[in-house]
Amino acid sequence: MHFATRVLNRTAPSSLRERCTDSTQKSPAASRAKRNHKNHAAMSQFFRIHPDNPQPRLINQAVQIINDGGVIAMPTDSSYALACHLDDKDAVERIRRIRGLDEKQLLSLVVRDLSQLSNFAQVDNRQYRLIKSVTPGPYVFVLQATKEVPRRLSHPSRKTIGLRVPDHAITLALLEALGQPLLGSTLILPPDTEPLNDAEEIRERLEKQIDLVIDAGACAAEPSTVIDLTGAEPVLVRPGRGSLEPFGLTAGA
Repeated sequence: MHFATRVLNRTAPSSLRERCTDSTQKSPAASRAKRNHKNHAAMSQFFRIHPDNPQPRLINQAVQIINDGGVIAMPTDSSYALACHLDDKDAVERIRRIRGLDEKQLLSLVVRDLSQLSNFAQVDNRQYRLIKSVTPGPYVFVLQATKEVPRRLSHPSRKTIGLRVPDHAITLALLEALGQPLLGSTLILPPDTEPLNDAEEIRERLEKQIDLVIDAGACAAEPSTVIDLTGAEPVLVRPGRGSLEPFGLTAGA
């Protein structure tokens, strides 16, 4: 597959184009505040980004969209995912509406590596060794949240968070350029039970609900494996692409 370095703006409004060409004039917070007052029904942008060697120009433009309050569809090492800025409440709520999730269903903190783990989760040596042995990879770990995690991002009663360290060049490049975690969710649209893995289909179904679709070719068609590590033993929450063997679990557990 040939991955061009072009950006398909398709009838994008002038204000959307200005974000990519004049982003240095506004702070991320100011841009998000301005964007959150706009109608999100405009056509989403569509970037073709190489899955192994992401074009820095397009990565930087994607990060600007995120900083401006955008919701994006991005490839991961499992399926495509929806993602947004960690601190943008409006964007977080948009993801919940698209996915049909309530506040008790966790979104995941998507981090570049485990150096940021202690900022968001309380882990002991056993938990850390387990996580380190399989990351980066197609897993989400349910962990006890630290006090630094905003209340709206953790489970309201259990005070837990989901943590994800993906193994995909584009996702890692976005995280590197952004300089902080993303908030993400597997792209499963109700009433579907399987995640989306084709960018063209995502654009057709969501182009008036999200701000950017990143096309990197088809991803795997499996969700990430979700493992709860808050108890004495690992508990399987959702089977997916990640192997259960490192945790001594089976799909029927």
